[in-house]
Amino acid sequence: MSGDRIYLDANATQPLRPAARAAMLSALDVVGNASSVHLEGRQARSLIEEAREQVAALVGGAPERLVFVSSATEAANWALTPLNDAEELFVSAIEHPCVLAGGSFAPQRVTSVPVTAAGIVDLEKLRRMLGACAEAGRRPVLALMLANNETGVLQPVAEAAAMVHQAGGRLICDAVQAAGRIPVSMTGLGADLLFLSSHKLGGPHGAGALLAAREEDFPSPLVKGGGQEKRRRAGTENMLAIVGFGVAAHEARHHLDERDQMAALRDRLQAAIRAFTPGAILAGEDAERLPNTVLFAVPGLASETAVIAFDLEGVGLSSGSACSSGKVAQSHVLAAMGFPVGSGVRVSLPWNATDADVDRFLDVWRAIHHRMAPGRAA
Repeated sequence: MSGDRIYLDANATQPLRPAARAAMLSALDVVGNASSVHLEGRQARSLIEEAREQVAALVGGAPERLVFVSSATEAANWALTPLNDAEELFVSAIEHPCVLAGGSFAPQRVTSVPVTAAGIVDLEKLRRMLGACAEAGRRPVLALMLANNETGVLQPVAEAAAMVHQAGGRLICDAVQAAGRIPVSMTGLGADLLFLSSHKLGGPHGAGALLAAREEDFPSPLVKGGGQEKRRRAGTENMLAIVGFGVAAHEARHHLDERDQMAALRDRLQAAIRAFTPGAILAGEDAERLPNTVLFAVPGLASETAVIAFDLEGVGLSSGSACSSGKVAQSHVLAAMGFPVGSGVRVSLPWNATDADVDRFLDVWRAIHHRMAPGRAA
């Protein structure tokens, strides 16, 4: 990264990839509506279908069962639609707020599934909950993210999918943070529905996708009107954002082999925090995590104050989910993990992070900790 500021909040949004930017600029010259049958319309349609193939390839999904939407939040709200009156929704306690809201499931039909202190869904408790649901003649639907946006901790989605399928239910997977950072196979996960977000990959804001394992897995349309997206989601497609989404997915897929280098940056950053920050607590430190994410806390040091101090020193990061920012309250993720402090500071390295970025962060953190750590003079 260049300039005086560095950006370490990739889990909120990634920097736009140059190839995605170039593709979007080129697409500005395509004037057709993708639903039109003339040449200009067919050109627009061609760009959208190419992007559909690129995004589906990132997670091993079928392009014909991928629907473009405006965001992962829209995809989650659509996916969380009961297929019949017998369905009951189970959500892990660390899901993104767009999933915790429960979609179209009535509140009394939504149950929270606890996680361990490491931030991993408790599979034994889940097994019992799913079994009880099935024994009561109900059909369980489990919403489980692949990677947590705050801690980076990976979830045992494939194992959970096997459990829910054995109970006669289905699994909905939020792969927003994982896709493009680690290899993702929709088939390998056993997901019935899976959703993604463009701007988490280095694409533009304003595009997401919902993928289904089978045609019958799609709920009834959430957005109704015209016949776009094979009548699954009405409204003229956001062609420019979709084009950028597709190219970002293509770029991310072809750079997955760089995840070890990213993990090395993360590990160096984490080791340095541990070395010179007495009492530092790292969330999910011993669990399998995304290669770019570290969330840490120092008891007695307010995370919001630390984030502001970082910002003033030219380092952009966060205290957790961007969708919960501005709230002076404990993170629901950390609360579910039994984290012993109010909240933490999240460092999430972007796709173009360098050793120099890590060095800069550590220099700034040393200075902030020296000034602000409990017991130190101001």
